Amino acid sequence: MTALTAFGLLTLKTQWLPLTMSQQDAFAQVLWICQGVIWWCFIVGELTGNNSQVDKLWSIVPAVYAWFLVYKAAPDPLCQGWDRMALVASLVSLWALRLTYNFYRRGGYSLLPWKGEEDYRWAVLRAKAPLNRTWVWTLFNMLFICFYQNALILLFTLPVLAIWQAELGALTWIDGALALLFLGLLLLEFVADQQQYDYQTEKYRRKAAGEALTDGFEKGFVHQGLWRLMRHPNYAAEQAIWIVVYLFSAYAGGAWLNWSIAGCVLLIGLFKGSSDFSEGISAEKYPAYAEYQKKTGRFLPRISFGSKA
Repeated sequence: MTALTAFGLLTLKTQWLPLTMSQQDAFAQVLWICQGVIWWCFIVGELTGNNSQVDKLWSIVPAVYAWFLVYKAAPDPLCQGWDRMALVASLVSLWALRLTYNFYRRGGYSLLPWKGEEDYRWAVLRAKAPLNRTWVWTLFNMLFICFYQNALILLFTLPVLAIWQAELGALTWIDGALALLFLGLLLLEFVADQQQYDYQTEKYRRKAAGEALTDGFEKGFVHQGLWRLMRHPNYAAEQAIWIVVYLFSAYAGGAWLNWSIAGCVLLIGLFKGSSDFSEGISAEKYPAYAEYQKKTGRFLPRISFGSKA
């Protein structure tokens, strides 16, 4: 059987394999870790009033989950995809390092949990009815910010477990191609975040120095470089990265579809809603943003076929 055939290019069959005892044990332990993270984020967020506790861990816990599963699979004599699991965990670790650094340099971390950057959108939401009621916000914090988002983080990491389930053994050139695609998307995400960071840093420097906002800074939002092609190139790369992680499990299982697809699908939905909300705020703050929305695609470049005669 060739690698391409194993990838299921000629079949749409699904794979819903039961977990072995070893896999069930590992999955149960990962769930306990996730539950601990949920309660930590909720309790600390409620005590400190800083509801970005999940944001602080978003870039860290996927690597923890991935490597924990690799560790649990190592002694399993039935595991044929350990090398593939380790490869994916290594790629996720590179993603984690980049995103953690990006959050750190924006002031997101502090030894004091009530300090550090809080996502500006939480303050906007807290001011809106009915979330401006204390008990409603507490419920929202528990169910959406802490529970749903942490559950989602676990879900989009679970293709590593699906790889463990699969019967494909040695790494092939398709694994290499997927790894290169992952790294390319990681580079794209790095460039997009760097362009945004440079733009905002220079904009606020000019404001603090009392300098005129010219050369595109008068618009108030980054719209150059990759941002000229897409309104959210970093979000686009982020979603694609976790689709690639899923594709590792699809290839290993020899089918396009398996249960671990839920994570990347739900992540796409989250980014759609998140970008809708963020763009609503930007459109209110910056008069030029509406025109930017018309001319520029959200997650993909907008292809123009010219005006009609």
